[in-house]
Amino acid sequence: MPTSHPAAPRRRRLRTGNLVVDVLLVLFGLVMVAPLVWLVSTSLTDPAEAFRLPPNWLPVRPTLGNLAGVGGLVPFGQMALNSITVSVVATLGSLVVSSLAAYGFSRFAFRGRDTLFMIMLSALMVPAQLLIIPVFMLMRSLGLVDTLVALWLPALIQVFSIFFLRQYFNSIPRDLDDAAKLDGAGHLWILFRMIVPLSGPAVSAVAILVFESTWNSYFQPLIFISTPENMTLPLGLVALQSAQGGVEPTGVFAAITAVVLPVLVLFLVFQRHFVASIATAGIRG
Repeated sequence: MPTSHPAAPRRRRLRTGNLVVDVLLVLFGLVMVAPLVWLVSTSLTDPAEAFRLPPNWLPVRPTLGNLAGVGGLVPFGQMALNSITVSVVATLGSLVVSSLAAYGFSRFAFRGRDTLFMIMLSALMVPAQLLIIPVFMLMRSLGLVDTLVALWLPALIQVFSIFFLRQYFNSIPRDLDDAAKLDGAGHLWILFRMIVPLSGPAVSAVAILVFESTWNSYFQPLIFISTPENMTLPLGLVALQSAQGGVEPTGVFAAITAVVLPVLVLFLVFQRHFVASIATAGIRG
């Protein structure tokens, strides 16, 4: 007489539990995505139909004309170009600087290395609001106030990026360095031709974090920038909302969508690398 395997009920309970978890995650995901979907839908909807109840989750007659009234109030195109310039330069520059510093802390054994590393990490506990005054004085002495350089130059030093890359570099065997040195490779060749390519997930994660923080930065541009031509998109959104009487609310939604989508697309493209780096850098470091 056949009998059921003793592990069968346990497997069924496990599958049922996984199904319940999956359903809950899907529901929570829908709740989190719903505001973003409504934002994009409203930005593409005619103003006369945008705020009907119940809301339309998909635009009935999609239109790209909601941004037309924005350009007359703020130089939105120039602000978008400023944000792209600052974010790209800050991201690429910080990757180079952070990689060099992380390689030094990971591969060089010098006196006081660990102490210096801990002092550097302590900077993470200092609020940005306390650092903005000396940074502003430095930018003013260099004549960089109200320029885009004042936005991306301080962003080249990213303490967390140095720490994160250093942890990942520690997971790469040093035997590869020794083999490269036997072939006559220098430190820069080892870093940029061997270590960095092997650290693709960590580099992608750092790029996402730096780009997102620079793109969404509002406090620093508020302090350094005063002319509309040099403003970035976060400042432009605030200026647009203060002048909302001259533009339809759907225009404001369209401007917000233009700010949100680049970061969202960047994260979706590099999501696999981002998750892989978070999962492995701290464990293997």
